[in-house]
Amino acid sequence: MMAVLGGVFYGLNTIKRKTTTVSSSLLGVLGIALLFSLICVYAEDYNNNIDGAYTTYILSALTWLGAAYAVAQLIKMRHGEANFTNITYYLAAVCVAQCILALLIENIPEFKVEVDNYVVQGQEFFDQVNRLYGIGAALDPAGIRFAVVLLMITQVIIQNTKHNSDKTSVYSLLIAFFAIAVMGNMIARTTSTGLALSVILFIVNAPILRPSIETQYLKLLRMFSIVLAIVLVVVIFLYNTNPTVRDFVRFAFEGFFKYAETGEFTTGSTEVLETMWIWPTDTQTWIIGTGLFNNFIYGTDIGYCRFILYCGVVGFFAFALLHVYGGITLARQSRGFNLFFTLLIALSFIIWSKVATDLFQFYALLFCLDYISSDRPEVPEDRDSLLQEYSTL
Repeated sequence: MMAVLGGVFYGLNTIKRKTTTVSSSLLGVLGIALLFSLICVYAEDYNNNIDGAYTTYILSALTWLGAAYAVAQLIKMRHGEANFTNITYYLAAVCVAQCILALLIENIPEFKVEVDNYVVQGQEFFDQVNRLYGIGAALDPAGIRFAVVLLMITQVIIQNTKHNSDKTSVYSLLIAFFAIAVMGNMIARTTSTGLALSVILFIVNAPILRPSIETQYLKLLRMFSIVLAIVLVVVIFLYNTNPTVRDFVRFAFEGFFKYAETGEFTTGSTEVLETMWIWPTDTQTWIIGTGLFNNFIYGTDIGYCRFILYCGVVGFFAFALLHVYGGITLARQSRGFNLFFTLLIALSFIIWSKVATDLFQFYALLFCLDYISSDRPEVPEDRDSLLQEYSTL
């Protein structure tokens, strides 16, 4: 539905501007997505299999892109522009809402019944394995999105600090950050990946290790310490008074608890994953795969294994290239975001060691923004905008 709406918006904007507005970098991304789809088609045909897992990936990419365009246009209608900062606020709000919904579903039986009556999302499995779930948000797909949004929040906090933004904005982002970091980990521990990368992003960008620290960063550290102290007090209180919260906190940070109790940093998930590194046993499969992906055919969740077994090194290379090329081209379109996009690319390669999924929905959204950098472009993109700006002056 959102993709159709995006198509309508794009059509209207094309008629209004009397020209198409697709950048060469976006065409490059779609070209790689098409190449990946064709490789998957060939892998299935060559192996006489009908699986269909990623043969239509180009259609999925176009659907995400259309939906992302609709979101960007709606935000532009509301705020006058769709940039990295305001899209981050919306994504943070959605993630916090999903975390709260997950806790409400877990702790209020009547609310859980209402949600389960209207939303079919495999909740029987979630109940069986005792996992929290929101509305369309559960397990690793939710954790990966939480991880990306944590990175985005960190980038916006850094940019806001550089431009001396108001305290309310920074406090709001810090509260959202810690809410997602704690509750998001209760839903899926993949969230921790984004938390770790966010720490790297903050340390490298903020001059906290330099001999002299600017005043604005001292203010940020003070606000960070205040929010962190409040979060720790709340979590420790609930951990000691609520058995349900205690169980989910221990699940969320199982590695740290095991390290404190046994001296070994490990989790149940990592122990299971160690048994899932299953690789091809012949050269043909290494090159072009078997054309089989669905139905957990090889008994592994690991993305590297599943992609290579499905479409070989050739197909996986195209899939990886899609994310690398997308991140690099977006970084070139912005100022001060090089490390952010480097970590976003790294996140893809990290999550493939656990699950087979991708971040294209975020790339699609970022490609549809008016601009990424927190600084407005000095010159409007078209003549009408320029004339409007002069008339305002």
